[in-house]
Amino acid sequence: MHFGTSAPIISVQTLNHYFGEDNLRKQVLFDINLEINAGEIVIMTGPSGSGKTTLLSLMGGLRSAQEGSMKILSQEMCGASKDRLTQLRLNIGYIFQAHNLMTFLTVKENVRMSLELHDEMFNQDMDAKSIEMLEAVGLGDRAEYFPEKLSGGQKQRVAIARALISQPKIVLADEPTAALDKKSGRDVVELMQKLAKERNCTILLVTHDNRILDIADRIINMEDGRLVDAS
Repeated sequence: MHFGTSAPIISVQTLNHYFGEDNLRKQVLFDINLEINAGEIVIMTGPSGSGKTTLLSLMGGLRSAQEGSMKILSQEMCGASKDRLTQLRLNIGYIFQAHNLMTFLTVKENVRMSLELHDEMFNQDMDAKSIEMLEAVGLGDRAEYFPEKLSGGQKQRVAIARALISQPKIVLADEPTAALDKKSGRDVVELMQKLAKERNCTILLVTHDNRILDIADRIINMEDGRLVDAS
């Protein structure tokens, strides 16, 4: 069966997920159904503890889905092996609340690290590519700085550069504006939006930040492990 380009890039059907074992087993995701298409920017909102980050981590191949179906880039991730999860992660860019930059590496080295995971990049000029990506996020002049010399918004822009440099099909962002003031937060998501649209990259962004909801093509809400009134 060939879907061509019209197949959703993320397709989740009747997904259930549990933490713990036996008597301590607790269901955290209930009957999740969701489709996300290439190039879409989807924001997921909902209270703390509602399951947003768990769903994001399953989509990102950080753990294997348990029950139901979760196809990412047409690959089934339910019960996926470690190898399959590792392969999936090479197609995904991650942006977290804490930018997770390596403090002992320069800004350029932090971005370059992402390229070094991809064998096909080794015959290319990774330094030049890293600087070009830093220029795209407005930090070309900060390539040799260490992260401690940057503001919060600048660090998050380095994290965006690192996430997007390897041309991922999907970017997963977990509360990327949480540590930023209003202006920096706005700048960061507008930059993500611009770069994703240029590269036809899909973004799923988890946030509590109502100030940025307007950049989404679609907003979905999660409560108590269930998706509710998706718009």
